[in-house]
Amino acid sequence: MSLADDWRDQHAVSIWIGFDPRETAAFAVARQSVERYALKQWRISGLVLSKLKEAGLYTRPMEMRAGFDRPVMWDVLSDAPMSTEHANARFLVPHLARTGWAGFMDGDMMVCENLPPLFSSLDKKYAVYCVKHKFEPPPGVKMDGQTQTRYARKNWSSFMIFNCNHPANKELTLKAINTLPGRDLHRLCWLEDELIGELDPGWNFLVGHSTGKPKCIHWTEGTPDMKGYEDAPFGDEWRAARDDWAMGQLSLGG
Repeated sequence: MSLADDWRDQHAVSIWIGFDPRETAAFAVARQSVERYALKQWRISGLVLSKLKEAGLYTRPMEMRAGFDRPVMWDVLSDAPMSTEHANARFLVPHLARTGWAGFMDGDMMVCENLPPLFSSLDKKYAVYCVKHKFEPPPGVKMDGQTQTRYARKNWSSFMIFNCNHPANKELTLKAINTLPGRDLHRLCWLEDELIGELDPGWNFLVGHSTGKPKCIHWTEGTPDMKGYEDAPFGDEWRAARDDWAMGQLSLGG
């Protein structure tokens, strides 16, 4: 590989947003916010479970089981519920991006600060960057009746930036992604601690829990269009973004 090719690979950027068919508006808000604060040449994609299954990349067994008041998705290998379809699919991002820096964010987020300075500040000695939350939610339900699960390094994996060229990420094989319990994947089990870089906490601002200035708002317990979360902080900003997206859809349809 030439020096020019190496520079291009290390500086390539892609952003992957978790998609769940039950949360179409939330995904649209997240994607719209990324497009607003990213560079035009960056690749911005949805992480869609059905397509990953069709491609043979995601083979984890999943079932629908009885929940509090409705069926819930159940990851058989973890023996635990999944609140979204991309709960474990997010770890496929390095395989999809292949090179450069690849960001992942949950679909219930909204970026509110420019992304290029963040990516230009990254050090390639780290394999993954994230906000290292110390977050232990109380047991119960969240979102649309989903079980609030607890595991080590909760919410670290909801906003991650992978260094796809880092040799340590070669340990995140398709076999590992499709056979390890989700709790191990979410604690970044394939990495030594010193290979995990730390982001400013504002890049994964947990609504109702974080303090300071948000750079990427995360409605981790429920977006403002869900029953019981209509008055969540920053709800007006989220609804304005959703309405802008809806108007754009009407314009396209007309």
